[in-house]
Amino acid sequence: MSAGRLLSVLLLLQSRGRMSARGIAGELGVSVRTAYRDLVRLQAAGVPVYAEPGRGGGYQLLDGYRTRLTGMSEGEARALFFAGLPGPAADLGLAAEVTAARLKLLAALPVGLREEAARTAAVFHLDAPGWYREPEQTPHLPLFVDAVLTRRAVDVRYRRWRAPQEVRRRLRPYGLVLKSGVWYLVAATESRTATYRVAQVLEAALSDEQFDRPQGFDLGAYWTSYLDDFQERRYTGRATIRLSPQGRRRLPDNVLPEVVRAVDSTASPVGDDGWIEAVIPTESTEHACGELLRLGVDVEVLAPAELRQAMAVTVGVLARAYGVH
Repeated sequence: MSAGRLLSVLLLLQSRGRMSARGIAGELGVSVRTAYRDLVRLQAAGVPVYAEPGRGGGYQLLDGYRTRLTGMSEGEARALFFAGLPGPAADLGLAAEVTAARLKLLAALPVGLREEAARTAAVFHLDAPGWYREPEQTPHLPLFVDAVLTRRAVDVRYRRWRAPQEVRRRLRPYGLVLKSGVWYLVAATESRTATYRVAQVLEAALSDEQFDRPQGFDLGAYWTSYLDDFQERRYTGRATIRLSPQGRRRLPDNVLPEVVRAVDSTASPVGDDGWIEAVIPTESTEHACGELLRLGVDVEVLAPAELRQAMAVTVGVLARAYGVH
């Protein structure tokens, strides 16, 4: 039996009023049978819980009864930062703490504010991952949460994009960042501070080593600087393209915002048919070819020559695959 869960049942009834056993079970992620057992145990402990039979019935507290047992545990206090973010909280292994903390907050509020909080929660929902992809699997994320909070080093096996692809590192975690549904770990090695994609961690184990985070380290400032540096390293080339009016309308759905902004800032009309010419940043010939081919006949690459040639070769291969000669 979980004393914490019994308290959660009590706070649910205090903050929501009448609830069915099925509703309580759904809120706490337990079976209906477990909810019934918890209600009986509350009654046995002297809590004035009574059942209202019939349609629309359920369990509720005797009018006027309120508990003051709303003190929060350390885990629940941490979870407050994620009270409005159930998805990330679950990723971090804090789903139960978030539920308990939210119930305690609701129970401590006056009735009017409690109703307003419930209305607000009912009309906002966060879905962090981007379109057209499944959320990444991050089984080691709770371990990194523990490492960040206890300042313990972690030994990892990590898969990266360059050779050698698999490396082993001892990391000293400084913080975690959620970016567009993807979790990143900011951590130091012996030589530098770097960013690691949590889904690329193949193995992770807490070590006995304790470490001190550098005084004055600001996770938000580090992340902003990292993004700026990433953009500079990412775009190493330029391409001149022509776009039809239809291509320009389709642009935001097919390329990154940086490319859209570049088109908007460099576009100049060519002819009377609405086509424009613009200069865009590129990562590589292969990447730019794949991105621009999404626009089909609504784009033409003018320069550089190697990108124009790559587009022509790809289109030729496609034409032959479809029996066009």
